[in-house]
Amino acid sequence: MSDTWLEVTLPVPAEKLERVCDLLTANGMAGLVVEEEGDFLRFLEQNRQYWDYVDEGLAQRMKGASRVKFYVPDDEEGRRQLRQYLAGLEEYEPQTVSLREEDWATSWQKYYQSIPVGKRLYIVPDWMRGQPVPEGRTPLYLNPGLTFGTGSHPTTQLCLELLEEVLRPGDKVLDLGCGSGILAIAALALGASRAVGVDIDPKAADVAFENAALNGVGPDRLSVYAGDVLADRKLAAKLEPGQNRVVLANIVADVIIPLSAKAGEFMTGDGVFLASGIIAGREDEVRTAMEANGFAIVKHLERGGWHAFQAVRD
Repeated sequence: MSDTWLEVTLPVPAEKLERVCDLLTANGMAGLVVEEEGDFLRFLEQNRQYWDYVDEGLAQRMKGASRVKFYVPDDEEGRRQLRQYLAGLEEYEPQTVSLREEDWATSWQKYYQSIPVGKRLYIVPDWMRGQPVPEGRTPLYLNPGLTFGTGSHPTTQLCLELLEEVLRPGDKVLDLGCGSGILAIAALALGASRAVGVDIDPKAADVAFENAALNGVGPDRLSVYAGDVLADRKLAAKLEPGQNRVVLANIVADVIIPLSAKAGEFMTGDGVFLASGIIAGREDEVRTAMEANGFAIVKHLERGGWHAFQAVRD
């Protein structure tokens, strides 16, 4: 496998970000970063006390930014993947930069700091392991790597906050679209007995298991599968139908809508469905689909233009 990566950036008008992200996701690219100056400045302000300094070069690059960024291996297979991901997006000119994996990681380490989430969690980059953890908080160690899910994005934070509220000791948890594994691992850290993750990106399993190992979690408590749960019945059968008290989906509206027809199959009778990653303007559409599929919305959170729902069977 290549030890260098292509950083692919698509400059996109703000009003078309949702369409571009949805199409990239439909084409199989699960690890997206949306960069907007407004989101960046809000993040800095909300987390000011946890940053040693602001990288001025990064701040300058974010000025007026509206773009989508992702990574592929810098080899023939990576370029094939890139053509696949960009199908239907020919109007946008991709900008690519070749990076060594270690250079990519170091660039994150310049400014990524530990952050508290909710009332109990404390997300810590693994390179900061050993630093004091605030009293009453549970550390969650992560290596961002090249699959995203670091806890800094509002969609992940909203989902973690809802998870913290609804999780009971001993619960089984299913994470649909697990990415880096952060939600499943957090559930285990908060007292779940077992978690299962599934992601359409085959690389996600390796990253999730790596992050699980950083937290002392082994395959006896976490299972991760690759595939499309909506299309693969054999895969769906492995996800312990009817046994998961908490089902998570931190993805995008166009995936949550069809998943809402399937999520109930995996839940216990008193189960809870948490859906996040819903961009502003799509929340009513998602709510309607969830309610049509037998869910009652019991909580609705919004932050930074993103929405999350907590739902139970109606």
